[in-house]
Amino acid sequence: MGELHHIAFEDEADNIKEKVESYWTKRAQGFFELRHDEIESNKAARWTKALNELLPKKECLNILDVGCGTGYFEVLLGKLGHRVTGVDLTEEMIVKANEMIQMYGLDTENIKAIIGDAEKLDFDDNTFDAVITRNLTWTLPHPIEAYKEWNRVLKKGGILINFDAEYAKGAHNLKSPENLAHSKISDSLKDECHDIYHMLTISTLDRPEWDKAVLLRNNYENITVNLDFGSHIFIEHDEFYTPEKMFCLTAFKP
Repeated sequence: MGELHHIAFEDEADNIKEKVESYWTKRAQGFFELRHDEIESNKAARWTKALNELLPKKECLNILDVGCGTGYFEVLLGKLGHRVTGVDLTEEMIVKANEMIQMYGLDTENIKAIIGDAEKLDFDDNTFDAVITRNLTWTLPHPIEAYKEWNRVLKKGGILINFDAEYAKGAHNLKSPENLAHSKISDSLKDECHDIYHMLTISTLDRPEWDKAVLLRNNYENITVNLDFGSHIFIEHDEFYTPEKMFCLTAFKP
């Protein structure tokens, strides 16, 4: 059955996306506050250092942030002088992302967030120097299609940088005392998130090994995986900490 085994049927996929959008609409304000606090924390400097090391050495890159949430990378990358477009499926997240961009006085002509589907991007081929995404791939009903789309919009020689974790397999951790990032979320929202986890076929896969194999089959090269990435960012057990370990996956378009 190969890759098709891991692709949701269209009706089921639409249902998942509706539930994900509904969930994040409810989370938008709290998530905005959390990401604002993270920008103001010592983690922002660690993220900035890591991004500088991963991105091509060019003064003004054209970067796509897929699943941008409330604009965290837009602020960090905008401060570095890059042109950044964030896309997110949830309208309220886009509202909050643009609010975050304006809060930090960034150029809204070159730093912006718009509504968009990570699996069906509304951009021309060969548009971006880099595609970056954080904590998104595990939520997608069609992750293979997403990887293909991200490759399509990358310029030749462009880089994909994917920060993610096996959050779906860690669904039982949502109410754990160790899961500090979710400590202020209501139990009803945690239950809603748990239900979404178990609708996702990607939750059954061994990642990032699965991701690497998909990338190899879909026109990416020079693929690297850093399983310890998150431990260098989330050092403290504070309000940003989750038990699941974030990995960093990078790949280039030939």
